[in-house]
Amino acid sequence: MKQIDLLIYNIGCLVTMQGSPKPRAGTEQSKVHMIHHGAIAIQGEQIVAVGIEEEVRKSIQGLTVVKELDAQGCLVTPGLIDPHTHLVHGGSREHELDLKLKGVPYLEILAQGGGILNTVQATRKATEEELCLQAKRSLDLMLLFGATTVEAKSGYGLTLEDEVKQLRVAKQLHESHPVDIVSTFMGAHAVPVEYKGRSEEYVNLVLEEMLPEVKRLGLAEFCDIFCEHGVFSVEESRKILLKAKELGFKIKIHADEIESIGGAELAGELGCISAEHLLATDTEGIEALKKAGTIAVCLPATSFNLRLQKHAPARDMIESGVPVALSTDYNPGSSPTESLQLVMTLACLNLRMTPEEVLTAMTINAAHAVGKADTIGSLEVGKQADIVLYNATNLAYLPYHFGINHVHSVVKKGNIVVSEGKLI
Repeated sequence: MKQIDLLIYNIGCLVTMQGSPKPRAGTEQSKVHMIHHGAIAIQGEQIVAVGIEEEVRKSIQGLTVVKELDAQGCLVTPGLIDPHTHLVHGGSREHELDLKLKGVPYLEILAQGGGILNTVQATRKATEEELCLQAKRSLDLMLLFGATTVEAKSGYGLTLEDEVKQLRVAKQLHESHPVDIVSTFMGAHAVPVEYKGRSEEYVNLVLEEMLPEVKRLGLAEFCDIFCEHGVFSVEESRKILLKAKELGFKIKIHADEIESIGGAELAGELGCISAEHLLATDTEGIEALKKAGTIAVCLPATSFNLRLQKHAPARDMIESGVPVALSTDYNPGSSPTESLQLVMTLACLNLRMTPEEVLTAMTINAAHAVGKADTIGSLEVGKQADIVLYNATNLAYLPYHFGINHVHSVVKKGNIVVSEGKLI
């Protein structure tokens, strides 16, 4: 090692999240490892020293420091990770707001051809260039709010051609944008209108054509499915996820969002890396997640936006030993927000999580939920230098002072990509 490419110094409070070979659960979820008067030394894309500034400077003594970044007493954390988004889509659904205000249930809007099916129409009509431009705008906003890695699901095509189109856009953005994208195939997001009343035929299409072709093209790491009353049954979900595992996909599941039909139990049975939504999950579902070590990805912005009276039982999950992650669920209908900072506030107020539990959920646990905890999610020697600096001096201030963007700077793979709240 001949030089240090970037030295971040004068950090007021450095939250490292170090020491998490497994997702953090129970009381471990509140342990974040804070260092005061800290510094981080970076060479290339990796962290080579992190800790108290005096000790970091001693460890790199004699090396040329190419660039320095004065943190000016800021709070510094690992880059935030958004483990559940529907990033690539056509159109928007603000016209459904009136239905929501009138109390029309989400599944009823879907049954009328709205919701997901409305976005399917817009996505099918859009070109790859149009989808890429729209998704990039959202990805820029996510980065400005501190997200450095984002999971992106397909599921608005519902034909092989259009699902592949979505996944190609995600791949293109992963290769061209500072934010890393982890792709998930979700052809089983809804039954398309042309298969209404013939869901078994559509399930067979996913099994026999979509999954093998997506795998052959190498366009997704994960497979997900919407297991819900009126969408895909537990048995249909089992068939698709088992086929996905057989083909080498890692598996996730949308479970128990509206009704508890056994989605969480299925996640535990199949060993899903994560189960997501979980508003209606009961004690049996929580126990199944715990036994399997499945991460519960909670989406408080969705229940907030749908004006639901219940929220995911994150407090019960944590106290039962289930590792919890958090996400925006960014999508054009039920959660049209790119801000993980808004989710921080909603998680504290509606899920009764502490600021420490929230940060764990958005860093190391979210990293485990996308299968990347060996490289991101904490600030440790040898890990990727994904770092966020905030205009704040302590962790509690982020969810407490809500409705604004606290991010001052973002470092991605050792490069400063946001400075003073603006993209570089």
